Amino acid sequence: MKKKTQINAAYSYAVMGFIIGTGLLAIIVFLDMAFQDQSISLELVLETFRESPMMWVNVALPFLFAAFGYYTGNELQQHISDLSHDISEEQNKSRMIFDFVEKIRQGQTDFQYDVKEGDEIGKSLINLRDELKRSQEEESIRKNEDEQRHWLAEGLAKFGQILRENIGDLDKLSNEVVMNLVQYVNAQQAGFFILANKDGKKYFNMTASYAYGRKKYPDTQIEWGEGLVGACALEQKTIFIKETKEDYVKITSGLGKANPRSLVIVPLKYNDDIYGVLELASFIQYEPYQIEFIEQVAGTIASTISTVNINLRTAALLKESQEQAEAMTRTDEEMRKNMEQLKRTQIEAAKQSEQFVSFTNSVNHTMIRAEYTVDGFLTYANSKFLTKLGYTNTSEIEGKHISIFISDKDRAWFNDLWQNLASGGKHFEGDMKHVTKSGTDVWTMATYVSVRDHNRKPVKILFLGIDITESKKESLDYKGQIDALNRSTMKAEYGPDGRVMEMNPKLTEVLQFTPDELTKRTIFNFLTAADLEEFKLIWKNIINGVPFEGRHKWFTKTGEERWFQGTYTVVHDMYGEPAKIVFIGNDVTEQIRIEEKNREYMTTLREQEQKLQQNQVELSKKLKEAREEMKLQYMEVEIVKNLSDKTLEGMLDAVVTINQDNRITLFNRAAEELWDIQRADVLQRDISVLLPCDNISADENYLGNFFKNGDKTLVGRRTEVFFVDKAGERINILVTIAEANRGDRNTLTAFIQKIEVELF
Repeated sequence: MKKKTQINAAYSYAVMGFIIGTGLLAIIVFLDMAFQDQSISLELVLETFRESPMMWVNVALPFLFAAFGYYTGNELQQHISDLSHDISEEQNKSRMIFDFVEKIRQGQTDFQYDVKEGDEIGKSLINLRDELKRSQEEESIRKNEDEQRHWLAEGLAKFGQILRENIGDLDKLSNEVVMNLVQYVNAQQAGFFILANKDGKKYFNMTASYAYGRKKYPDTQIEWGEGLVGACALEQKTIFIKETKEDYVKITSGLGKANPRSLVIVPLKYNDDIYGVLELASFIQYEPYQIEFIEQVAGTIASTISTVNINLRTAALLKESQEQAEAMTRTDEEMRKNMEQLKRTQIEAAKQSEQFVSFTNSVNHTMIRAEYTVDGFLTYANSKFLTKLGYTNTSEIEGKHISIFISDKDRAWFNDLWQNLASGGKHFEGDMKHVTKSGTDVWTMATYVSVRDHNRKPVKILFLGIDITESKKESLDYKGQIDALNRSTMKAEYGPDGRVMEMNPKLTEVLQFTPDELTKRTIFNFLTAADLEEFKLIWKNIINGVPFEGRHKWFTKTGEERWFQGTYTVVHDMYGEPAKIVFIGNDVTEQIRIEEKNREYMTTLREQEQKLQQNQVELSKKLKEAREEMKLQYMEVEIVKNLSDKTLEGMLDAVVTINQDNRITLFNRAAEELWDIQRADVLQRDISVLLPCDNISADENYLGNFFKNGDKTLVGRRTEVFFVDKAGERINILVTIAEANRGDRNTLTAFIQKIEVELF
């Protein structure tokens, strides 16, 4: 059909050419007749052809034009046919592209497209489809991670509320935690064990349990180290049994003998101290983030139990302070020291805060450059590359593989990165650690780019970097310090207008607000109307660069009154304008309450003091009489003591006296001769200078085993023992030890004779 159409078109053009040629011939004949000024007739035309043979040449014009028309029509129709074919193919290709794009728009990333050679648009669409597919997969992963984080945050907030509401009743707290935790993590059984100590023996008491949707009231005790519960507490680590066999029913745990599919036993640990154990059993397998959540809840429970114990101890101390004025005074002095220590800590925290706020990362803008083949072999490196990596000449590294600059720990993920670059994938931008010639680390802000030729084929890999080693080390160090600061103190950031920009979990947990609720509040919303005007003046001074340190009373979401001691410091932007206000402090509510109670106690003490002052005159008289009497007794005692000392000094036996601290208080002349040591060298020194501890295990009859405070073996007995002199010789002696007590002071006196002397 196409060929027939082409022939018909050629004939049409031939006829048209013949007509044009005939018309042109007629025009030539007409013009020739017109120049002869003769009327046109057939005879005249024939006469003209006879007289001018060249006219016969013009007769060929219709045939020439017909042939030209035939050829032109044939070629033109061929061109039109080819053009129509190309247009049809382009329309089909456009339709395929439109269908492919429409499928991608509808989210069908598995739709196939046949890419032909030279089809750059098709290749781009395939890349677009693959990129969208990766994006969907990444979005799915991110959505799953967001759901997990939301689940964790919601759960921690829920159990934080439960712990705050039941902090005064451990039994109720145990039941609430167990019931809610079973429902939240979809468990079938749960047990809550609190560590108890009776007569020095530690054991776990089950205070609550939950099984298959019904609450139990057990009476279970587990010894320390017994079963899985005891092992968990002993090792201070979570025990997670992922899969149990159908016939594996003899699991010794606090829940008895059961056959769950998975078992999680978590220690209630806070500051390396064990307060109990939480046990969960389920017919499902727990994910790592669920176990992490259970561990965090266990840590919060342990912190709450620790707080309850601290509160109980504090209550006991307060009760004791009510009964004894002297104990209350010591407590007040200790509290004052703690407050001073707290103030010093807050000052140090404020200094650190100023350092963190004023700190700016410095970057070395010297570029490091190198080029590699797609196989990873170095072809070029500039001088900065050589200097930073510790090389002196390019000949040392030229032709070497890039793996010599990468740590063994980073080799796996870097190989994947390199394969992506070598295949023409997306470039890499980020922090990269390289290894120098000497084996040290160099951190760079690195960019790896795949360089392509005109056919878009990767021909080499270009590396550009900036040395950030020092700033990287500082960043890691500061991050660690900031993390430590967030764990130890409360931190918040506010805008100059007072709006809440950020609060760390330690502060939000106390205030009981969610992050979304905090973004709608300002610092002024936490204050009372009485404190608001004064604090606005303080806030204005803070914005003007005057730091503030002090206490303020805030109110939580539930209206609870809380006191915070801290420092407010302004942080400026690069133009010197206030960017934010940083607060670092601590919750001192309990200290404020203790101070209030102390003030009440002090008032009571003053009243008692006034009563005591009324009897002061009578007591002064009695004390004066007692002093006179004691003075006389003391003089008599001194006389007796001097006589005793002179008597002991003059004895031929060696006499040595030690006090309750085992320090030598008497060393007579005979003792000097026996030990060959001057009295001044041993008085008020420990008895070990005469009887070293190194000789204690030499023999059970060694004097050092008995002549010490608290040992009464030889008191009142005459016994043969020995000691070792300075020359290391063993000296055999007879010793009698006498004990004297006076109040809380006591002495031991040894009367010593050398056996050799008695034999002669």
